[in-house]
Amino acid sequence: MRLLHTSDWHLGRSFHRVSLLDAQAAYLDHLVATVEEREVDAVLVAGDVYDRAVPPLTAVELFDRALHRLAAAGVPTVMISGNHDSARRLGVGAGLFERAGIHLRTDPEGCATPVVLADDHGDVAFYGLPYLEPALVKDALGAGKAGHEAVLTAAMDQVRADLAARPAGTRSVVLAHAFVAGGEPSDSERDITVGGVAAVPAGVFDGVDYAALGHLHGSQRVTDRVRYSGSPLAYSFSEADHRKTMWLIDLDADGGIAAEERIDCPVERPLARLRGRLDTLLEDPVLDRHEHAWVEATLTDPVRPADPMARLARRFPHTLSLVFDPERPPDDPGASYAQRLKGRDDHQIAEDFVAHVRGGSGPSDLERTVLRAAFDDVRVDETVREVSR
Repeated sequence: MRLLHTSDWHLGRSFHRVSLLDAQAAYLDHLVATVEEREVDAVLVAGDVYDRAVPPLTAVELFDRALHRLAAAGVPTVMISGNHDSARRLGVGAGLFERAGIHLRTDPEGCATPVVLADDHGDVAFYGLPYLEPALVKDALGAGKAGHEAVLTAAMDQVRADLAARPAGTRSVVLAHAFVAGGEPSDSERDITVGGVAAVPAGVFDGVDYAALGHLHGSQRVTDRVRYSGSPLAYSFSEADHRKTMWLIDLDADGGIAAEERIDCPVERPLARLRGRLDTLLEDPVLDRHEHAWVEATLTDPVRPADPMARLARRFPHTLSLVFDPERPPDDPGASYAQRLKGRDDHQIAEDFVAHVRGGSGPSDLERTVLRAAFDDVRVDETVREVSR
């Protein structure tokens, strides 16, 4: 059975205030063409269909057209909700869509109810695990505690139990939206940390033939059977070196991977991260190849130069981001607050603040626990408020 694994469309997202709608439409054209040209048997969309819980109408229209085209192609599509989606909104009409071969899996309580497709070698059971916000789903899944590993393990236990009750030789595919240990993140994924832990071990997915993951935006293998397709477009400059692709996977009669291929996604405009003094960036002939790229320029001039954005735009008209990082020693008292915080997460910043106001004494273990619980509560509250709008 030939699978096309994709995820993280983020329909409706912009890039530094530049609309990506045309680029997203071009990607969906490419996806449908690939489905038809490469004789795909099932399309897998592993979450974050939209960029936010209440997407703009233009994004909804784009999604609607994509569903109609996939249904018209006669190729089943299995799709789950991600942490950016409103599971309830995305799941509206799921029963009707199913009649057209579009299988939306947005309810955590349906994790062990697979979409079963067949080929010449028998059945393949596709289990859709939507993004599982631990605090919201632990009771429904019977998880022992509110952590990512606990709720995913509980969901996968249900999957394995259902699979064990099926005829021998039934192959299995799981779609999930999670941060799995060993994956390489980028700057554009929303933080899903709970209790200081974001990642879950790949062993959570033991017992199935293929795990089609979403959430991380770089296409990558965690193991041979556990993979991220990545996002089809770059959504931050940290993805400048990504090769944006979809996985084309052929499952053999025993559930092994008989063939694999990365299908490149169309690139509307490349990304470039430039760093150096302004005069160097304006004069270096080696940078000619970036003149048509989206550009993030980091200026290292010790003193901020005059009118830098306008001067950069004359050579690089698609400059979107300008960063100042003066050439100074790390302990320079003139370093900006942003520079001092670079690379530190919210928990570390809060702990540093406690140490600062106490004159050097950081928080105790109990205080660290309280701080982490407070951050977790705020994040969960924001999630609940967003999806209930």
